[in-house]
This record gives sequence, structure tokens and C-alpha cells, in this order.
Amino acid sequence: MEIIQYYSHLNGYEFLKVHKPEIWDEIKTAIESVDAKKAFCKISKEKTMVGKTLFSPSMLNRLFKEQFEKTGWHETRIAYFVNEDLQTTRETVNIRYKDRQRDAIIERGFPAYGTYNQVDFVKDRVAVEVQFGKYFSVQYDLHVKHTFFFERGDIDVGIEIIPMHRLMSEMSSGVPWYENELTNIVREGRSNPSVPIVLIGIDVDKNFKV
Repeated sequence: MEIIQYYSHLNGYEFLKVHKPEIWDEIKTAIESVDAKKAFCKISKEKTMVGKTLFSPSMLNRLFKEQFEKTGWHETRIAYFVNEDLQTTRETVNIRYKDRQRDAIIERGFPAYGTYNQVDFVKDRVAVEVQFGKYFSVQYDLHVKHTFFFERGDIDVGIEIIPMHRLMSEMSSGVPWYENELTNIVREGRSNPSVPIVLIGIDVDKNFKV
């Protein structure tokens, strides 16, 4: 596969090129090493595409996982606690250690409910999400996942990898696509989300014919 377009939000790309050029090179290499032919294997059951061969999101995720893990990228999951009370949430939301957070909530008289945030790949304070799920997942990644890890001080930049429109059209319905998500980010304004992001649009190699 290959990178067709990218958008640098809050100078995410510039930060990588200056401070972590080897990380950007690893991301590019991982994308370019994914063999799209292996994922062109899903037989559609959707009414408008019955019997058509499509790219499989689950297979693409597996292929990306293999490539990123080769160079030491790994999934990261952070557990934390939440509660029903607004003031208690304000007082405890930034407690970094989950056990202290849980105890602080309970001390204020409220039940503490465990939950977590997870990101696909992390290395050297850069987080990567590869998103072939439903279209709303990108906004969750940007405004919840990447923002969560950035505000904790765990990452400097978030990377979001999604298909270009042409690739999306050869997948099941409802998959996010670069041109649409680019518009969403620009519409929201320069400071939203508050984390430096590189939005990457990918497609199959130009030599691959669907």
C-alpha cells in the first residue's frame, strides 16, 4: 500500500520530521510493506454488492499489525476509573495512577467504575491508530484516544491511518475515508482536537487492479 495524502494538524508532521524522522520513516515503511492482495478476499453479502470481492478490514488490520510489530511498535492500554458526580470527576480526572483515582472517588462517596483507553501502536511517544472500522471511529480516535494519551503526557503526536475514497469504495459500507475526515478536521478549526495529529490517507499500490 502507499501514502496518497497526509494532513498535519498542529504541526504534527513537522514535529516528526524534525525530532523523530526515523519514526516517520518506520510508519511509511510499514504502510508500504502491507501487501494489499492478501486482504482482497472478502465476498460481500450486502444487498448492493452481493458476491463482489472486497478488501477485508480484519485482514488489513492483521497485516498492519504484523508490519508495525516488526519494528517494535506495540498496543498500549491505560486503565482508569470514572464516576457519576461532576465535581468528583473534575477533581479526579487528572489523577494519573488508577488506584489513587479509584480511592479518591470512593472517599467522596461514589462508586468507581473501571474502564480504559487503548491505542493500536505506540513507540517513542508516538501513537498510531489504523482505522478501517465505522466512520464515527475516527472522531473517537482523535477526540478521545489521541487526546487522552496526549493530555496524560504519554505521547507527542497521534497518527491516524485511514483509506482514501477509492480504497473505501472497495470495502464494506460505512468505512471512514480521508477526504471526508480531512473536511471534518478543517471544519472544526485549528485548535480542535488539541493534540498534534497526522491524518494519513492510504490506497493500494498503483499497480494493483481491483
